[in-house]
Amino acid sequence: MSKRRIKKIAIIGSGIMGSGIACHFANIGVDVLLLDIVPRELNDKEKSKGLTLEDKVVRNRLVNDALTASLKSKPSPIYSQAFASRITTGNLEDDIAKVADVDWIMEVVVERLDIKQQVFEKLEKYRKPGTLITSNTSGIPIHFMSEGRSDDFQKHFCGTHFFNPARYLKLFEIIPGPKTDQAVLDFLNEYGEKFLGKTSVIAKDTPAFIGNRIGIFSIQSLFHAVKDLNLTIEEVDKLSGPVIGRQKSATFRTVDVVGLDTLVHVANGIRENCPKDERLELFELPDFINTMMENKWLGSKTGQGFYKKVRREDGSSEILSLDLNTLEYRASKKAKFATLELTKTIDKVVDRFKVLVNGKDKAGEFYRKSFTALFAYVSNRIPEISDELYKIDDAMKAGFGWEHGPFQIWDAIGVEKGIELMKAEGLEPAAWVNDMLASGSTSFYTVKEGATYFYDIPSQTQIKIPGQDSFIILDNIRKTNEVFKNSGVVIEDLGDGILNVEFQSKMNTIGGDVLAGINKGIDLAEKDFAGLVVGNQGANFSVGANIGMIFMMAAEQEYDELNMAIKYFQDTMMRMRYSSIPTISAPHGMALGGGCELSLHADKVVAAAETYMGLVEFGVGVIPGGGGSKEMALRAQDLFHKGDVQLNILQEYFLTIGMAKVSTSAYEAFDLGLLQKGKDVVVVNKDRQIAVAKQHAMLMANSGYTQPVKRNDVLVLGKQALGMFMVGTDSMEDSNYISEHDMKIANKLAYVMAGGDLSEPTKVTEQYLLDLEREAFLSLCTERKTLERIQHMLTKGKPLRN
Repeated sequence: MSKRRIKKIAIIGSGIMGSGIACHFANIGVDVLLLDIVPRELNDKEKSKGLTLEDKVVRNRLVNDALTASLKSKPSPIYSQAFASRITTGNLEDDIAKVADVDWIMEVVVERLDIKQQVFEKLEKYRKPGTLITSNTSGIPIHFMSEGRSDDFQKHFCGTHFFNPARYLKLFEIIPGPKTDQAVLDFLNEYGEKFLGKTSVIAKDTPAFIGNRIGIFSIQSLFHAVKDLNLTIEEVDKLSGPVIGRQKSATFRTVDVVGLDTLVHVANGIRENCPKDERLELFELPDFINTMMENKWLGSKTGQGFYKKVRREDGSSEILSLDLNTLEYRASKKAKFATLELTKTIDKVVDRFKVLVNGKDKAGEFYRKSFTALFAYVSNRIPEISDELYKIDDAMKAGFGWEHGPFQIWDAIGVEKGIELMKAEGLEPAAWVNDMLASGSTSFYTVKEGATYFYDIPSQTQIKIPGQDSFIILDNIRKTNEVFKNSGVVIEDLGDGILNVEFQSKMNTIGGDVLAGINKGIDLAEKDFAGLVVGNQGANFSVGANIGMIFMMAAEQEYDELNMAIKYFQDTMMRMRYSSIPTISAPHGMALGGGCELSLHADKVVAAAETYMGLVEFGVGVIPGGGGSKEMALRAQDLFHKGDVQLNILQEYFLTIGMAKVSTSAYEAFDLGLLQKGKDVVVVNKDRQIAVAKQHAMLMANSGYTQPVKRNDVLVLGKQALGMFMVGTDSMEDSNYISEHDMKIANKLAYVMAGGDLSEPTKVTEQYLLDLEREAFLSLCTERKTLERIQHMLTKGKPLRN
């Protein structure tokens, strides 16, 4: 790693993209100077206050309004609103000299070459030699931008293309200029991955670079196919969404969110600047797109696009869909295909592709046409846009949210099978693909000794993808390093004395087999290893306990069995805390209910920055029963001081559960008391998470880990706290803020967190609180309303409030 350090960055341009990038640098602890132009006239509000164009509040109005709007947007661009204090705003006239004090200047102004060149000319007057200077452009050729600038400027200049929103989309394209120093590219490549949490891809200076070149081709290809196959937009979104590992918004909903005008701008740029593209005709806009552009049906920004939300007379809302034949909006139609039914039992997306391309219905025809067009296109983009095929896959996964890139999908179908399907559609792959097969390589990727290798075209050999030493890829080691397996978990040896328990249940829910796997992992680690990580690389860490199992036991009134099951859950959580080896939880995505409780009981949490953690059991009519209620009472008392503040602290922890609060990032989980400052850590790049968790387990073990002593000093406040809680819940029920059943749940939680109706503050054991918690949980399971909520959750997938 270079000795270059980024302590402060200047972002020039505060639009949606600029403010979003500024927020993400603030997320990782970098000081940000955010600058924009000075307004040329006063607005009505400023006129009414008697302000002038010389007042600072006016001169910084554009940048401050843009940043404020960004910070209020959903989803939030910032991990914690407190981090916004790391951003200083200013304007390009009064504050441009301040760029002399930064380590990196990033231009994010309007996509016009002349304006970008004017900005660079101004910046060069103040930029100190050696400072990184980059442009966040989505398609303007990099070599045009630095023309006429000094040698030092050009040496430290390149494109750095973030995808919007900058916090959430992982692709970070780095595009060298004609004179960019290789050391600059190497630094940005590693900085993007290690600090920004991105998938860094060094691209060539070609129109739309890698991500947009392939992504826009894929969308344009579907635009043309939709009418050829007489498909509705709902059918295309059904076929191009989660079933093939793409986001729920699939194709047309995604275009509505991004903006049709944005997509058209990039498509036109490719059509105008890539005259030798063999599929140039696909970048011509279909008639229905031209009509939508003329009508300003651009998507969410104009209130209608491929979908339109309308209000019914009764005040309810309805989503209408655009009929591409009539270009009129109509009621949405449910999409259903026999081919998709065949994949319902196939959990892994990668295993579905063979089934999908063999479909006998319109869906099968759709997949054959769309996949073969994609395969042929990406094979012909090498070496035009990239010399290495894995970079194309990385770009599509990180920039467009695809679970698998084009070459990975092709591998899943089979390279030879893909060529066969291609020829049936009148297409041919690039010559190098046939050369690859002739050389003896039958796939684009192979896995050897836990590492992924890709087919390198010049050498006709499989080469290890660089940068993997910082990662542990569970898919690559699962078979060779498996120590134990049941239907709920796989336990892998991560090496250096550390085991990993990987959940394998549906949605990573925690049921009997998962609990058995956790206990087995602790048994094995205590006997022959040094530490244990509980982590996986699925979409979510865990959505909680298996509520279907709870519902069945409660509905059948098998309360003894349910009591034993809850106690087993509690005992397992306590083993996480009181084993003789260090235990590390590695949550990411959703870590809800039981998934949160497991993390609460680990010796240390190594959380991905994008972790949405919370005790959400109230939504199904119960309280946290796996130690969560006990743990929040314990954590509250660890903060107790003398005086009334004790009640206030306990109330905050009570409300975290009672309001089913879920953190919007790992950093917000600290504010909720779900993560602990000074103990738990956050990793920005989720790909590094398991490796970092392993390092912490090793460090704790090597430092002389000692099994903790069970707590018998938990101070509970008894009737003093119980009375306060019950007055509050009674008042909320009287005001119709909560239902009678909600009040019953809240009072049960209050009883647990107060430590019962003890007459005075008393020190108790953790087990005492666990017994209260389990008793309260079981009593709520006998309630009809609770069973109704659980049943609704199981059938509808969301909590029922009543």
